[in-house]
Amino acid sequence: MSALSEIYDLKGLKCPLPVLKARKRLQGMAPGGRLWLETTDPLATIDIPAFCNEDGHRLIETQTVPGGHRFLIERGAS
Repeated sequence: MSALSEIYDLKGLKCPLPVLKARKRLQGMAPGGRLWLETTDPLATIDIPAFCNEDGHRLIETQTVPGGHRFLIERGAS
């Protein structure tokens, strides 16, 4: 994990809250900034990649961790 990436704890939240909160956090970041999302919602494995694709962000990495998932997202230019 890069020391320059923020970690956003979205554990315990159900769809659509992880995506909505991630969208708001990424809007406040500079293009190219990276953000780790930590989720427990099983639908996040579908929702987060779709969100990145739709909003122009880059999904760098996906990890399965005990109890959930982690996603490293790089903010897009838009």
